[in-house]
Amino acid sequence: MQVSDDYVRDVIHAVNEKGFDALDPKWNGGRPPSISPEVREHICLIAKTVPAEWGITGHSTWSLRTLAEHLITRGVVAAISREHLRRILRKGGVTWQTTTTWKSSTDPHFIAKMQRVLDLYDHLPGDGRVICLDEFGPLNLMPRKGKRWRPAGSPARLRATYHRYNGVMHMIAALDLATGKLYYRIRLRKRWREVLSFLKTLRARWPGEKLYVIADNHSPHKHPPVRACAVGNDVELVFLPTYGSWLNWIESEFAALRYYALNGTDHRSHDEQNAAIGAYVRWRNARAWRPGRRARHMLGRGRDRRRCGR
Repeated sequence: MQVSDDYVRDVIHAVNEKGFDALDPKWNGGRPPSISPEVREHICLIAKTVPAEWGITGHSTWSLRTLAEHLITRGVVAAISREHLRRILRKGGVTWQTTTTWKSSTDPHFIAKMQRVLDLYDHLPGDGRVICLDEFGPLNLMPRKGKRWRPAGSPARLRATYHRYNGVMHMIAALDLATGKLYYRIRLRKRWREVLSFLKTLRARWPGEKLYVIADNHSPHKHPPVRACAVGNDVELVFLPTYGSWLNWIESEFAALRYYALNGTDHRSHDEQNAAIGAYVRWRNARAWRPGRRARHMLGRGRDRRRCGR
C-alpha cells in the first residue's frame, strides 16, 4: 500500500483500542455546499426562461455568462462561476437544446381520424392489408450534409456551390404493414395521374385482398379519378387529419432513407441518385420486419397526446 512504518503502527494501535471499526474510512465530506438545494432549483427555473421575460433586451437566450450576471444582479447568489453554473444546470436536468416547431391540427374530426388510423395500426384487418402511401421529395441533385466515420479533426468535404441543371424528380412510395416492405416509383411529376398509376400497381400486386390505403390530404390523393378507382377496386382511402402527416408510418421510413441513402452524398445525375435509392430499398426490404401490434408506440404516444391536447 506504499505507506510508512509510522502509519502502520498507528493503525495497529487504533485496532487494539477500537477493534475493526478503526479500519472504516473517515470521510470528511469536503467543504459544505455554498448554494442550497432550494437556490439550485431556483437557478434551473430561471435558466428555462428567456431574458425578455426579465426585461432584458438584445438577448433571445441565456449564455452562461449572461445567466451568471443575471443571478448575481437579482441577488439569487453572491457569486458563481460559469463552470459551477454549468454543473448545477446539468445536475438539474437542464440542457442546451435546439428549439423545435409544432403545428396543431385544425381538423374538427381530428380525434376520430386519428383513432381510425391507430386502430388500423394496432389491429391489422383480416380481410386485407394496410398500406401507408406518401410522396418523398423533391429529389434535387445537390450536395447533402451527412455523417460518416473519419479521422478526428478531418471531416469529409463536399462542394458548397452547385447548379440545378437537371431539374427535380419525385418519389411515390407505399409501406406494406403486413410484411414491412417498401414499394416505390420515381417520376418526373407527382400529379393525380402518377398517384392513380401507382394505386393500380398496388391493386395488381395483391389481388383478392382489400387495401386500406392511409394517405394525407395532398390534392392528387383526392382527385375524382383516384377516388373512383379506389371505390371500384375494393380500396378504402383512409385520409389523415389536417396537419397530421406525422401519423403516417411511412414518414419514419423516409427519414431512414434520407439518412442512409442521401445524406453525405453528392450525386451528379438522377440515374446515379435513383440507383442509390433503389439499392437502399432492396437492402431494407431484405431485412424487413413485420410490424406488430401497438404500433402507436413506434409513433410516440407522448407526441400523440401533445397534439391531441391531452
